[in-house]
Amino acid sequence: MIKKLTKTIAAVFIILFFMSCDILRDSPFEVLEWSPGSGYCADPEKVSVSVLFSHDPDRESVEKYFSFTGDNESVRGVYQWEGKRMKFLPYLPLEINKDYSISISPNAHDRTGLSMDREFEGRFSTRPNPDRPSAVSFSPEIDGIMEQDRDIFVIEFNRPISLNSLRSSASFNPSMPGAWHLEEGTEGARALAVFTPAEPWPQGKRMVFHLSASLAGSNGMETGRDFHTVFFIGEERGLPGLLGAWRLTSGGKREKLVSHELGEFIENPGWEKDDKLFLAFSSPVDLLSVGTALSVEGASTITLEMPNGTAGFSSEAVFNFDKPPAYESRFSFRLRRGVKDMPGNESGDEHLFRIFANGENSKPPSLAGIRIPIIPDGSHLCTYSTDRLFDDLPIQSENYPYNVKTATWIECYFDSATGAEIDPFSLMELFRIETSNNVIIFSPLVVLNNNFSAANPHPSWEGYQRLEIRGNLTNTTNAGLVHFIINRGLKDSQGNTSEKQSRISLIK
Repeated sequence: MIKKLTKTIAAVFIILFFMSCDILRDSPFEVLEWSPGSGYCADPEKVSVSVLFSHDPDRESVEKYFSFTGDNESVRGVYQWEGKRMKFLPYLPLEINKDYSISISPNAHDRTGLSMDREFEGRFSTRPNPDRPSAVSFSPEIDGIMEQDRDIFVIEFNRPISLNSLRSSASFNPSMPGAWHLEEGTEGARALAVFTPAEPWPQGKRMVFHLSASLAGSNGMETGRDFHTVFFIGEERGLPGLLGAWRLTSGGKREKLVSHELGEFIENPGWEKDDKLFLAFSSPVDLLSVGTALSVEGASTITLEMPNGTAGFSSEAVFNFDKPPAYESRFSFRLRRGVKDMPGNESGDEHLFRIFANGENSKPPSLAGIRIPIIPDGSHLCTYSTDRLFDDLPIQSENYPYNVKTATWIECYFDSATGAEIDPFSLMELFRIETSNNVIIFSPLVVLNNNFSAANPHPSWEGYQRLEIRGNLTNTTNAGLVHFIINRGLKDSQGNTSEKQSRISLIK
């Protein structure tokens, strides 16, 4: 019985084994596709070499048995994997006038150990074939002018081409209806392709003509590379230009910006946090092309305000910051070439504007100093500015008894934007006193911006804003450091917010 069972299991195993072999044979490990493909590659520096496998490959074995040569000389590079696709990145760009070969030995296998049935080999060349058709000249020439709205468009080729292939390979942008026919060239072996428009060429337009790499000659040989040319309709072909740039204020006022000239540093000061950039052009331009050509350095990104009813074209463009520039920061706007007008003409000039964000209305509030009554009745006052460090704080027990809450006040003087008022609630929230040894304890009760305990401000600080913090101070017998702190985030009435912590450190 055991022998019988053993024979049965063995038979099942053999059947499954051969079934699995059949499955593997039905799904071999092989190369499904590769690039750049066989044939002629006109731009070797842009060639991408890759191989796509049918199964998940064993990467180590594929790299081991992969070979890439140019004119029988090994080409060195690195491997890059994306799933089942392997890319080979040469250390140096491929060269023109060379024959390249890719091969993978049958010893390469997938993750299950299944090897390739046969060697893979692919060949391509960057060596031009003299039998390939190629465009010799255009009329109008590149960047030329089609003066009459019914003129023909002519391409001269180095050898005869297929008319059917021409019709499927040639295109105009914007699209243009018409008919192609062929004529014999000036040297016999050459050929002229003539396009006759079915309607007038659109005046003022920039026309782009494209000829695909699939265009075939009369011998069936394809060009192997794309051709294109640009020409303009009509004699007037003024390129779009920047008339000027302005700082657009929140009130709608414009302040013209001066561009930075080569070899001369020019800076535009006074930029406010809510200002926008206003650009004016010599003709309506594609606003999206303006957004592409415009960049900002040293500040956050900018966003185009798309006006209504412009269909994407306007002679004016307005940009605002996603996040206002930091006060006293420096940044620049750069408008590169490539701004397009309605006919498709592109600007050829570049402009740079350097900006200093020091607008007087954007100045964030900052602590200038404090004034403290050494005697609670205010008969003796001490002032401390933020540039003083570890000055003496002469709080004595005869004026502030030990461990007794004594009503007193602290004056804070602020340097802030013109016409802006410090938010008292913001100050109450952010003000605190820290000590190294429980030197004093201060409990704030209220913040005042009028009816001050001292009738007059500190004599040299009349230009600063004054706020008074009233509370109770408890003096202790300890000595040590006392830190008067206002944390970052202090706000004023114009929406300005401090970005830094203010601190005055004294010694009792």
